[in-house]
Amino acid sequence: MTRKLFGTDGVRGQANSYPMTAEIALKLGAAAGRYFRKDKSRGHRVVIGKDTRLSGYMIENALTAGLTSTGMNVLLLGPVPTPAVGLLTHSMRADFGIMISASHNPHHDNGIKFFGPDGFKLSDEVEAEIEAMVAGEIAPCAPENIGRARRIDDGRGRYMEYAKTTFPGRGKLEGLKVVIDCANGAAYKAAPEVLWELGAEVIPIGVDPDGTNINLGCGSTHPALAAETVRRAGADVGICLDGDADRVIILDETGAVADGDQIMALFASRWMAEDRLAGGTLVATVMSNLGLERFLVSNGMRMERTPVGDRYVVERMRQGGWNLGGEQSGHIVMTDYATTGDGLIAGLQFLAEMVATGRRASDLSQVFTRVPQLLKNVRYRAGQEPLAQERVQEAIAAAERRLNGSGRLLIRKSGTEPLIRVMAECEDQALLSDVVEGIVAEVEAITMTAAE
Repeated sequence: MTRKLFGTDGVRGQANSYPMTAEIALKLGAAAGRYFRKDKSRGHRVVIGKDTRLSGYMIENALTAGLTSTGMNVLLLGPVPTPAVGLLTHSMRADFGIMISASHNPHHDNGIKFFGPDGFKLSDEVEAEIEAMVAGEIAPCAPENIGRARRIDDGRGRYMEYAKTTFPGRGKLEGLKVVIDCANGAAYKAAPEVLWELGAEVIPIGVDPDGTNINLGCGSTHPALAAETVRRAGADVGICLDGDADRVIILDETGAVADGDQIMALFASRWMAEDRLAGGTLVATVMSNLGLERFLVSNGMRMERTPVGDRYVVERMRQGGWNLGGEQSGHIVMTDYATTGDGLIAGLQFLAEMVATGRRASDLSQVFTRVPQLLKNVRYRAGQEPLAQERVQEAIAAAERRLNGSGRLLIRKSGTEPLIRVMAECEDQALLSDVVEGIVAEVEAITMTAAE
């Protein structure tokens, strides 16, 4: 069953444009409600969280209308991190959960992510079934079975208390000065409060959302402000989240960045030493650096690679019985603690290692030597298929011949934005730049010609 609405992480697009319109959100709510409401009882419930985007109000109301029209009772959490929705869907015995967020995207985008009753994101097959229902007629429930909606005031507090329990042993954060960048997003209250309650001296930034400044010059995709703050304040470490707080990057005391690959390498080696790394295996995507794979193998571990998307990482983890995975972009999935990437909990695990070892962030955050990697994005317009063009395919084939086994080449369409991502890895920096620029030039030529 094919999917057109759903991408690699739910439904996403520009707010008030297809598919992120109130009309489609209403239909998605009704379809999901009908799919999960397996019987006619009145006890069915769904939890809905959101980040701080202005369009979240519109989408939340439209989803609620669709859900209640099919008999679902709606529990509105307000702004909470994406992992909180996964947690609360399961703990509150909801039939499913919804997060309204476009993650690291700018404020004018939004998205709708679905979680099953176990707190994990839905499979491709279930998403395809819901999408097929959107395209058809969705039977409303009888008037006496229309659902109710109510606000849940303690959702954020429940998540915060759980997050604190993941900080190991009796360790506390006294004496640590921590910069936390919340990207003006969903964790703007939860993350600083958790760190403070655990004893840290907290310097929060990105905690003044206005509906249009989410991820704007801050957060995990724009760490320069946090790095400057770390250096100016003499902080021990910086933690940068994205708009829905399912991603994290770490800044050491000098402001240097550690991405998801370095964080996963640290956790994998620590867990392996403690006999906690299930199957001695880390699950990562095709985007993770070749240096990470070499590090794992040289230390008696192995890597499983998946397509891009934390949902695919989690699916492979569950299939193999593995408990650690993630993405270079900062999704760190620890199924011992959470059902999806959790930036705050991953940050706490890094801080726990600092406390346990007494070592500086810079000593812990650069675990392996990266193979030079270059990633460039080319934007294309709706209806274009640059990768299907013969001249682009020829450029890709020529690049692979030039690498000749000395590196790695990955070209793909983004699942969340209209971008072609061109990535290569190679020890030869000049060759690396040349092969990437050659492919980018051909893709750009196709998109410009189509625009004319």
